[in-house]
Amino acid sequence: MRRFYKDVTLAAQPAGGFQVMLDARGVKTVGGKPQIVPAQALGEAMAAEWRAQGEKIDPASLPLRDMADYAIDIVSADPAAIARALVAYADTDTLCYRGDPDEALHQRQQTEWEPLLARVEAAHGITLTRISGIVHRPQPPEALAALEARLLALPPFVLTGVEAMAKLAASLVTALAALDARHKDEARMLWQAACLEEEWQADLWGRDWEAEERRARREADFLRAGAFARLSQA
Repeated sequence: MRRFYKDVTLAAQPAGGFQVMLDARGVKTVGGKPQIVPAQALGEAMAAEWRAQGEKIDPASLPLRDMADYAIDIVSADPAAIARALVAYADTDTLCYRGDPDEALHQRQQTEWEPLLARVEAAHGITLTRISGIVHRPQPPEALAALEARLLALPPFVLTGVEAMAKLAASLVTALAALDARHKDEARMLWQAACLEEEWQADLWGRDWEAEERRARREADFLRAGAFARLSQA
């Protein structure tokens, strides 16, 4: 699609929130709703995406727009369904599954994962079960209920970011920790922790450039989703 606008501005809306304007016309979601976001910082970041377009619009270079569409059209319509689906990531959370205690991998997992997991447990008043091996063991129902309540308390735009991060990291614990990340480097460390087993395998068997490229793209998506959640609260 050719670029059809000249000016990009951000307008505060009378009922609250901010909307990107293309030649004074407000951007709408795929579902046809006004694309109004809750915070000016997020709106400015989305406006920057539109300003950066060349003669032709590249949809792939508008990821914040796509996330806002999803937050408005999907998450806002049924946040409880999103929260329920996310709890499944806690029930099989990557950070809870460790190698056998006599394996070197186990010690590395203990060093990198245990402080992170313990911090999230303390923040939410829960205890999650650590499992050696890959056979599934259900997490305590009271812990899952507490996490679901926490997710339901999140605004839709924040929940959108958490959902994206949890899916990418296969870890709700990592996604919730990323909400509190103070800067990009801290968020990147959380992503690297979630990829510990991939790194371990790569160190053992060698690196494949295609796998490395895929992981780099996933990392960028993870960091962007965290920024989306944080900017929506700025």
